[in-house]
Amino acid sequence: MAKQERAIRTRNALINAAAELFDRDGFEVASLATISAKAGVSSGALHFHFANKAALLDAVVAAAGERLLWITRPRDALSLQVLIDASHLLVQGLAQDVVLRAGFALSSRPERTGATPDLRREWQRWVEDTVERAGREGALMPGVATRDLSTAVVAVAAGLEALGGRDRRWLERTTLTRFWTLLLPRVVGPAARDLFVASGHLGAEPTPCGVPVASSVGEL
Repeated sequence: MAKQERAIRTRNALINAAAELFDRDGFEVASLATISAKAGVSSGALHFHFANKAALLDAVVAAAGERLLWITRPRDALSLQVLIDASHLLVQGLAQDVVLRAGFALSSRPERTGATPDLRREWQRWVEDTVERAGREGALMPGVATRDLSTAVVAVAAGLEALGGRDRRWLERTTLTRFWTLLLPRVVGPAARDLFVASGHLGAEPTPCGVPVASSVGEL
């Protein structure tokens, strides 16, 4: 068990270090040597877990995918509020969690293998499904096109991700709250408007940086 736990710690340290350096320096610039040094492990330990830099990219994306699954997990709430809450958690995670941020940025790179998802597409599909559920629940005003609402939410998240890479103020909670405050009266009727909270129900609930990462079992 001790060897297995040590292997998990080593692997997670390498994933976190890779995410930080990919995010800071870019995938092309970050080297395996700097990643292993930042993780505090030997180059041999790195190569035990990851054959090359592309394998590390896949691991970062997979770890970010676990965080996205947590963000979009089912909740006991109306679907539109679930969407609002998840959008806040996503934007908060992009600001605070380097693995989530790097995973989103890396998930569309050509070096990514088919084993890992395109996280932006995963988010888009989840938004579309959630908006469709909101429509079936009767939360949307007549005439509101679910496709248009989904497009607006996905586009805003993508825009905040891009802008937040240069200026973290775009990823502040108030920015997304203003978006929902503007949008809700245009998609929800007056009788139901008080059911939804533009700032999200989850407050400052953090994205779990400790989401388990699949590990290799070995001696390192």
